[in-house]
Amino acid sequence: MILAEHISRVYSMGLVDVHALRDVSFTIDNGEFVGITGASGSGKSTLLHILGLLDTPTTGGLSINNIPVTSLSEDEKTDFRLNYLGYIFQDYALVPELSVQENVFLPAKARGMTRDEYLQKSREVLTRVGLAHRISHKQYELSGGEQQRVAIARSLINNPTILFADEPCANLDSKTSRIILDLFKQLNEEYGQTIIMVTHEEWHEEYMCRMIVLTDGQISDQRECRRVRRDPQE
Repeated sequence: MILAEHISRVYSMGLVDVHALRDVSFTIDNGEFVGITGASGSGKSTLLHILGLLDTPTTGGLSINNIPVTSLSEDEKTDFRLNYLGYIFQDYALVPELSVQENVFLPAKARGMTRDEYLQKSREVLTRVGLAHRISHKQYELSGGEQQRVAIARSLINNPTILFADEPCANLDSKTSRIILDLFKQLNEEYGQTIIMVTHEEWHEEYMCRMIVLTDGQISDQRECRRVRRDPQE
């Protein structure tokens, strides 16, 4: 479970303080698929980065599965990210010189898996996201949706407790976006994967359990979502 308590984030821009988040508190249960939404500049990405230990709150505390992660040292945070968290970004963040499989097994290799282990695990997660046939291809040979699925496979290879996605459909058309969201929903429903996703599209709610709405750095609404059951082939 994620417990965020009175989180604020202030950035100093010269002589001006920018309040990106103001006294934000909430919980997210294990196995939830939660969306974070709001207008541009509302604090969505800042909140996601704090939850993912990529940024530190100015005030307030954050616990993940009863571990007070805001109190960890930088080295401890690095280890925690590597072992418990997965990340997906809108620009895919792939290494163009590497093959699909090499991009995917990088986090497992960094974690200390043996060569046999990370090669086998990377094949397994690429099969799960439907890219086993692209294992030796390079980034320039893939469509945008395929590149995002490679990024998803990479985020899954260390079996993360929580998967963070920062507007993963921003560079995709609506049809490809549905393919990616169907995959997220499958991971959530079939594998119990906790997913926290920043989005600005209202229709994405049909895939989620709950939506947290930010306005000017504060939570202005939290609502349950009515998930729509659909055939992924549609």
